[in-house]
Amino acid sequence: MPAALEEFCGSVFWNDSFLARPDADLPVCFQQTVLVWIPLGFLWVLAPWQLLPMCKSKSKKSSPTKLYTTKQVLATLLLITAVAELVLAINEGTGQNPLPAVQYTNPSLYIVTWVLVLLIHYARCFCLRRDSVVLFCFWILSLLCGILPFQSLVRRALQVGFGRKLLLTSLSFWYSRIVYKGHRKPLEIEDVWELKDKDRTQTVYAAFEKNMKTALRKAQAELEKRKRKKRRQERDTEHMNGMSKAQSQDILVLEEKQPKKKKKKKGDKGDSSHKDYPKKWLIKVLFKTFLQNLVMSVAFKLVHDALVFVSPQLLKLLIAFVSDAEAFAWQGYLYSILLFLTAVLQSLCLQQYFNLCFQLGTNVRASLIAAIYKKALTMSSATRKESTVGETVNLMSADAQRFMEMANFVHQLWSSPLQIIVSIIFLWGELGPSVLAGLAVMVLLIPINGFLVNKSKDVQVRNMKNKDERMKIMSEVLNGIKILKLFAWEPSFEKRINEIRACELKDLLKFSYLQSVSIFVFSCAPFLVSLASFAVYILVDENNVLDAQKAFTSISLFNVLRFPMAMLPLVLSSMVQTNVSKERLERYLGGEDLDTSAIHHDSIPGSAVRFSEATFTWEQDGNAVIRDVTLDIKPGSLVAVVGAVGSGKSSLISAMLGEMENIKGHINIQGSLAYVPQQAWIQNATLKDNILFGSELDEARYQKVIKACALLPDLELLPAGDQTEIGEKGINLSGGQKQRVSLARAVYNDADIYILDDPLSAVDAHVGKHLFEHVLGPKGLLQKKTRILVTHSISFLPQVDNIVVLVAGAVSEHGSYSTLLANRGAFAQFLNSYGSQEEGAAEETTADGVEEQGDEGMEPCVEEGPDDVVTMALKREASIHRKEFTRRWGLSQSFPLFRRPGGFAGETPAEKGMATSLVKFSMYLQYLRAVGLGFSFCIAMSYVGDYAAYVGTNLWLSAWTDDAERYQNETYPVQQRDLRIGVFGALGVSQALFLFLATILSSHGAVQASRIVHEQLLSNILRVPMSFFDTTPTGRIVNRFAKDIFTVDETIPMSFRSWLNCFMGIISTLLMIALATPFFLVVIVPLDVPSFQRFYISTSRQLRRLDSVTRSPIYSHFGETVSGLPVIRAYGHQQRFLEQNEKTLDINQKTVHSWIVSNRWLAIRLEFVGSLVVFFSALLAVISKNSLGGGIVGLSISSALNVTQTLNWLVRVSSELETNIVAVERVHEYTKVKREAPWVTDKRPPHGWPSKGEIQFVDYKVRYRPELELVLLGITCNIGSTEKVGVVGRTGAGKSSLTNCLFRVLEAAGGKIIIDGLDIATIGLHDLRQNLTIIPQDPVLFTGTLRMNLDPFDQYTDEEVWKALELAHLKAYVQELPERLQHNVSEGGENLSVGQRQLVCLARALLRKAKILILDEATAAVDLETDHLIQTTIRSAFADCTVLTIAHRLHTIMDSNRYHGAQGSWGGERWPVADAEMQPDRQEWLQCLGQQCTASGSAEQRRGKMVMCYLCLWGE
Repeated sequence: MPAALEEFCGSVFWNDSFLARPDADLPVCFQQTVLVWIPLGFLWVLAPWQLLPMCKSKSKKSSPTKLYTTKQVLATLLLITAVAELVLAINEGTGQNPLPAVQYTNPSLYIVTWVLVLLIHYARCFCLRRDSVVLFCFWILSLLCGILPFQSLVRRALQVGFGRKLLLTSLSFWYSRIVYKGHRKPLEIEDVWELKDKDRTQTVYAAFEKNMKTALRKAQAELEKRKRKKRRQERDTEHMNGMSKAQSQDILVLEEKQPKKKKKKKGDKGDSSHKDYPKKWLIKVLFKTFLQNLVMSVAFKLVHDALVFVSPQLLKLLIAFVSDAEAFAWQGYLYSILLFLTAVLQSLCLQQYFNLCFQLGTNVRASLIAAIYKKALTMSSATRKESTVGETVNLMSADAQRFMEMANFVHQLWSSPLQIIVSIIFLWGELGPSVLAGLAVMVLLIPINGFLVNKSKDVQVRNMKNKDERMKIMSEVLNGIKILKLFAWEPSFEKRINEIRACELKDLLKFSYLQSVSIFVFSCAPFLVSLASFAVYILVDENNVLDAQKAFTSISLFNVLRFPMAMLPLVLSSMVQTNVSKERLERYLGGEDLDTSAIHHDSIPGSAVRFSEATFTWEQDGNAVIRDVTLDIKPGSLVAVVGAVGSGKSSLISAMLGEMENIKGHINIQGSLAYVPQQAWIQNATLKDNILFGSELDEARYQKVIKACALLPDLELLPAGDQTEIGEKGINLSGGQKQRVSLARAVYNDADIYILDDPLSAVDAHVGKHLFEHVLGPKGLLQKKTRILVTHSISFLPQVDNIVVLVAGAVSEHGSYSTLLANRGAFAQFLNSYGSQEEGAAEETTADGVEEQGDEGMEPCVEEGPDDVVTMALKREASIHRKEFTRRWGLSQSFPLFRRPGGFAGETPAEKGMATSLVKFSMYLQYLRAVGLGFSFCIAMSYVGDYAAYVGTNLWLSAWTDDAERYQNETYPVQQRDLRIGVFGALGVSQALFLFLATILSSHGAVQASRIVHEQLLSNILRVPMSFFDTTPTGRIVNRFAKDIFTVDETIPMSFRSWLNCFMGIISTLLMIALATPFFLVVIVPLDVPSFQRFYISTSRQLRRLDSVTRSPIYSHFGETVSGLPVIRAYGHQQRFLEQNEKTLDINQKTVHSWIVSNRWLAIRLEFVGSLVVFFSALLAVISKNSLGGGIVGLSISSALNVTQTLNWLVRVSSELETNIVAVERVHEYTKVKREAPWVTDKRPPHGWPSKGEIQFVDYKVRYRPELELVLLGITCNIGSTEKVGVVGRTGAGKSSLTNCLFRVLEAAGGKIIIDGLDIATIGLHDLRQNLTIIPQDPVLFTGTLRMNLDPFDQYTDEEVWKALELAHLKAYVQELPERLQHNVSEGGENLSVGQRQLVCLARALLRKAKILILDEATAAVDLETDHLIQTTIRSAFADCTVLTIAHRLHTIMDSNRYHGAQGSWGGERWPVADAEMQPDRQEWLQCLGQQCTASGSAEQRRGKMVMCYLCLWGE
């Protein structure tokens, strides 16, 4: 029996252990069966006996009493409840998880029971004794058996949080615990309730995706139809022109080619914005997915809207009661209680409706974000180019948010018109046909609104484009801030951003003006409608007198009208904005997916990868980048791909990964892939997680991999070994460490085919050699795997099985090393030109090895194995990078707003403090000062004027209605009538004008504040020192310019306006009630609204903080995913990343859900207070009946009916304002960050300085922070005019510090640098930086034209620019471009190869013609050919300049006059480079020099001083 019951319930029927614990309880199954069936069984057994009297024909039925009716109504309600429960059970059981049988059986049993109860009540009418003992016993039994399930339900609700019972959630009594906790201490994410399964992203998105696929297929079919129709029309047009078919085709071909070129001239954007896409499918999908929620919210909204119209009718009865001296007192009390109950019931329905709407909003947002994320994983590279990462993040943040906000008020689209219609019907009953006059006024307002909506849409579309453009440039500026500082380009970019910002603010002001007109029109509407209706009513008939009943019932109805009429334009405006977002989302989500049909996976014996006439391009209509490649790679072979810059090496790899568009041919890949990109992609996770990359841990294999990838020395030095958290973009790893982690990830993955895109370029030569021997080479870990290695390094080529030489995207030759040398083709010539330089690099490794041994205080030993050398080198590099990172971290401690990477969501302690403490009043003042204090005062006074006129209008109307009693049996004087109408009209007009003035002034003030706040922020961010950018994640600074500035632009002005409106509304309402019944002031004091506000605001603010903190990881994870897309796709880990995104999204969703419930918590309580205000104002009116007129009672209660909503909005808006004003605080904090030295000072260098290029270091010392040790200890040296000085050394040797000192990125701690007799510390930073030139290690380019990238200030003529391009070997390439110098450079310069970018940087330097040039490892990332080009140009073009060259490769500095060596920062001697006659073998000399340097002094001495071996900043 228990087993059957357990199956019936789906849970345990009985277990003694349930009672043997502190929180003892009965099993749920026992409660659902035994405790339910006992009372029901009792009634069913005895019911026939109770129904007998009904069957006796002789019995006479007595007439029904009020008590009988009440009992039947209650029993009917219970019956309806049981039916509803059954319907809900059936609805829930249709999903994936069917409900147990008990969930259907119990409601069915209750339906039968309540029918029996109704029948027993009816049967008792035939008896003399009406009451039933059986029913009495049934109720007692039901009560006793119901106590236990009820207490279980209460306990579960307290534990679980978001319960299943809908009403409990909306009443939100159980939420008080969190609200009180939030008031006492800062809330953590653990305090927030978990989501229900049906609200989890996975569940919501599954339903959305299913509907989306169907709708998208239909939309794409429609798109194809449109395209076919368009092509047909074009053909018809041509035939009409009388062309022959052949001519027509020729023209078609020409036209197809030419527009593409023209479009490209305009840039990529123009191309994508006019491209057709699948349309009109997104709204249908959302509607279909969330239909259940929509239906339920419609039901609650309908009940609420019906109750809204009950209050005016009750008010009418109450005024009639006050006016009637003979009415019974109980009637007044009854009307007061009914008013109160209506208000409470209305409030409960409204809150349930809002709860459903907000739930809908969050679920819509989650679906859209999940869809955008999934699309990013599958979209083709051509589609990806149409929108930058910033624009895609905007889709997630702004556009998905718009849909969320729209979902909250979507029902107003039908509810507002419905309320307007019902109001008019009731008004017709009061005023008759006169109401048509009011209706005419409303109809006249509709076209005005339509016009405003259309204008707003245009402005909004423009504004979104401006926002995207500004954020794109801002992101680039922050990513390339070092280049901006070194070239002194900040003013140019500041001007560009401010110009875009000016356009943005201009549009914002237009939008605000349109909003002001809209607000003015719709605030006038209720007044104009009432004026027209009342005026016509008394003018059409002399007998029509406006009495209190008519006037105030009408006024109440006009007030009901006010909300839908105010909401309608806002909802329409929101709809316009959502429509723009809808189009953007439809374009993005309907974009083309990656087409991998050209990548086959057929089983071909003896072939791992086979290219068959493969031709690929980056864009569908673009030129082929990979041309007719036919190639067969055998399993287990090591193939090297070599070629000059831009020859298509990386494109070949992208084609294999399926990232490119196929024109013809195919690639067959047999087996799984692992991919190591050229620029290592590191996740924000632990080092171990980065290597495992979602695979299971195999400890033995893991240890083998980290040893082979030379990571063991790094693990020893990292703070937590392999559990060290890697920060954003691998901030706490050096370039070499990142590349080795990336390689280790691939090796651990144990794939069949390894695609390696030049992974050895970022590591030192000896480490590269180690990696080749132990991992990639013939004896390495991957010896049995197929390896395709793109490389610039010639030294490894003899050891590879096959070499593929690429020229302009085609294979020029391939074969083994010896075969290619014997062929004497392009490859052999290339080797002859650059082979000697590679030998130099190899020698450098030897010298480095000797130096390292010397550094450790050991004798050079020939037997010493290369492994030890590598280990020592890696340990040293890791230790230096750790010091560097610790320095940065130490620096971040000195700024309260910075924090070490890797923590939760990147929230700083200062930000957390901001969000948990009360916002300082000074922040409000700060904002009001930006608006202008005079402006702010005028705005406040305009609102005071508006509400003074409002109170005056109502008091005048109250006096007007009293005329009905005064002239009861007389003719109403015409003069009096005209006076009443005239003054009423004048007061109404003045009210509207004051409001219009207030909105116009606040629009002006808000735009002024936005301009000032943004200018201050931008100005300061561009002037803070580099150390700030080193220690602050870019995302956090971007957030200030994106979300915080958006809040200052749009949200704060609206919040301020709403707050003033609500505050003045409540004051005026309470004033009017107090005028009618002064005793009301005694009642209002105990209604302690501020206490709710205090509890709510502190909790709400913290929930908003948690929302903001948990939202950041969604965007950062998305950014991380997009940047590592080729890697994720290559490994096939898309599903894992989708699940990670869903988890991140759910964490954010639960904070948003919690915030929604906190709003309902407040609303229930506030609206209850509002209901009490209505009740007491009615009650006091009943008590003071004899001393009050109908007019003043009508005024008092109609005002009180308004107060409920206004009170709720006031607290909500206060909280919103306090939450939003934090944005001003966050921006203000970044405007107070300490600046670097001024750009220009009073002391200006002479014109043409420096003319010689002499540099003197005089006892120069520098440290990163005042409390840290010196980095450079007293350098003293002279560099003569036009000398070429080479600075070499490993990471941390002081090379970069020296560069930073010359440009004053680091300021001196002692001593000075003198250039041409002028101390650089005495002049402005820009005067210094504009007169020096640097070619940096990372070639950073910005979005804009090629010319702008070379000369942002337009200082040079086109001839000078072309000359610089010619010297930089770029002239031929640029001349081939359709737009030449106006060629658009894409984000980060992605449409140029790395080598071309480096040559653009060289052209920048050539254009400047400065006497001092610094090369900061400028050729580290380029192939030998580009390196050779750069070196040749520098030799010729900078012959009369002083050149400081920092390099890893010694051949880079072969032409230096002197070498300058640094060991830690040590000092002593200098050596000139020997003449060729004196020193025939330069390499031997350098080795000798290396030994000389390393031999001098102890390790301590070497760490503490600086040796100027011109130019070798040597060792570390």
